[in-house]
Amino acid sequence: MSILVAIYILNYVDRNNVGAARARGFTTDLHLVGQQFATLLSILYVGYIIMQIPSNMFLNYIGKPSLYLPGCMIVWGVISALTGVTTNFVGALLTRFFLGFVEAAFFPGALFLISKWYKRDEIGLRTAILYCGNIISNAFGALLASGILGGMNGALGHAPWRWLFYIEGALTCFVAVCAIFILPDFPASTRWLTEEERRLALRRMKEDVGVGDQGETETGGTAHGLYLAVTDWRVWLFALAMTAQVTALSFNAYFPTLTATLGYNPTVTLLLVAPPFVFTVIVAFWLSRRSDKKQERFYHMISSYIVGIIGFIIAISTMNTAARYVSLFLMAQSYAGFVVMYAWMNNSFPRPPSKRAVCLSLINAFSQLGNIGGSYVWPSNWGPSYRYSYGICIACMGMTIVLSWVFREALRALNRELEEEDDDRGFRYIL
Repeated sequence: MSILVAIYILNYVDRNNVGAARARGFTTDLHLVGQQFATLLSILYVGYIIMQIPSNMFLNYIGKPSLYLPGCMIVWGVISALTGVTTNFVGALLTRFFLGFVEAAFFPGALFLISKWYKRDEIGLRTAILYCGNIISNAFGALLASGILGGMNGALGHAPWRWLFYIEGALTCFVAVCAIFILPDFPASTRWLTEEERRLALRRMKEDVGVGDQGETETGGTAHGLYLAVTDWRVWLFALAMTAQVTALSFNAYFPTLTATLGYNPTVTLLLVAPPFVFTVIVAFWLSRRSDKKQERFYHMISSYIVGIIGFIIAISTMNTAARYVSLFLMAQSYAGFVVMYAWMNNSFPRPPSKRAVCLSLINAFSQLGNIGGSYVWPSNWGPSYRYSYGICIACMGMTIVLSWVFREALRALNRELEEEDDDRGFRYIL
């Protein structure tokens, strides 16, 4: 889990560093006008959406995440570094598109890898540990960017934002090489397991849902999992709910811009980004652990979303500096509910593994439409209050709560069917 967290931190740092670069000459040097910066944010998710499903299908087929995921990481580290040599909008657009194309392999692949090793009552905490890499990246990325942008200004004749991409891209490549020797494969294919450890790992997964997680659960060939996923209406319902929530969380990419509305200088602004996300890590761990212990997802998830809505309302209602900073804490902690939502997704589509691989990637890929739309929710002319932006986030988060309730009722109906059939596996869907 530790190496997965490190990779995810760098995955998001490389994705979101344009937000920090924007404040130190990125838009000026590349002569960006109008909605071009928003387009640079959104184009990444076009490649991200395209690649996720085939990537997870390929990962399930080869069974070698220890080679596949770090290999993709090396490629995206190089692409991220190349962003620093771009001189115009088109060059930045191309690097951002291909960055998303390659980065798409990691998160759904990591979720699938976790689901191969951990039972349903263990996945919530592990998903929280993984997703905290995302959350920490907002704090760590801002601190790292602050140090690079402040310390490398004009070094060797390069603008500080260019050094930001060079250094962070190089760091990504270094960690990727280390990951090759640290990441495990699946239980059936990890070479350093003893035979006893392998049997134990496989037995744990079989006891969890009453059926194994290997080849004996597969029928119909490699593409059958794709068919099972796209024909399950619950997959699309969950994907729509997650898309709405991703749109509501679009403030993430603009967090340095929102903290800038507090009126401090650029260095202090980047430092102020960190505390709300450190707080969010604590809340995410607590909420996910409690959700695992209680074996309940829906109410744990929406409790965080409701607090987030309160944060949006406070931000709309006042221009007081202290109150607006508190609202950023309340908004940021809604990521804790999002972590529980990912765990719920992993729990709700357990077998066969080929279907689960597609479900995880399909839902996550579809939800990235929210990032594409969310890139345009925060235009500069709506600042500094961003009242309309917050209103859109409230509406989207409310939509997520409603759709999630419908999904919960669908799982409740499936549980009733299992009880009526007197299913002897003892398996029930987590609500």
